[in-house]
Amino acid sequence: MTKLSSVQSLYDLCKKTFTSSSSGTVVSPQAIRTLCSLLDTIVPADVGLRDQGGSEDERGYGFFGNRQSLRSARWAKPINYLNIFENECFSIAIFCLPTSSVIPLHDHPGMTVFSKMLYGSMHVKGYDWEDPSYSQQSGRPEESSLRLAKLSVDNVLSATCPTSILYPTTGGNLHSFTAITSCAVLDVFSPPYSNAADRVCTYYNDYPYSSFSNTEQHISQNDEEGDYAWLEKIKTPDDLYILQGRYMGPVIQP
Repeated sequence: MTKLSSVQSLYDLCKKTFTSSSSGTVVSPQAIRTLCSLLDTIVPADVGLRDQGGSEDERGYGFFGNRQSLRSARWAKPINYLNIFENECFSIAIFCLPTSSVIPLHDHPGMTVFSKMLYGSMHVKGYDWEDPSYSQQSGRPEESSLRLAKLSVDNVLSATCPTSILYPTTGGNLHSFTAITSCAVLDVFSPPYSNAADRVCTYYNDYPYSSFSNTEQHISQNDEEGDYAWLEKIKTPDDLYILQGRYMGPVIQP
């Protein structure tokens, strides 16, 4: 009997676990533990990657920065996105980040996301919206207000870390990545982003809680101001350079 590849086993388990594309789908704690246990066993070779070992070719692959002025653009490697599988219920993908690259603060509306570091290390900073919702006037003509969020994650992740999970309202649903070394992360999204279902990725700037002098006291006495930030929606950053790469790992049999 032929042994299933790790990627095929992951697909089969995701198909069993995520049976509905609804953002309200409830996944049992046992199913979450089972999926995390499988993700924890996956290594770069299982998905057709070579562990970079902290070294990489620093030659550029494209202009990164102000595309309107090539003089000010710098030659840099892109973030590579490798799509393994996607349907209306879940998606499986890999993000490969060169050293010092950043995926800015963004959200995952109505989504649960499982992330397993394959190699290298990255800093993750994540927030969750404060409930009840509080807004603050920004004074910017293009944006009427900012929204209060609480810091949930501020850690460095590496391949030795267990799979991390963010949920629709907890666990750092709004997060940013900064690659400390060349690194890769395997993600499972359920449900995936979808314009038709109004699950659209939105980017944000974050500002310290104390940035606005007219801020009312919305935090509890047991919390520190540093645990909170005001988040402001922004357009997709011009210097975010993500390239659709070619997945070279084992083929999935749906």
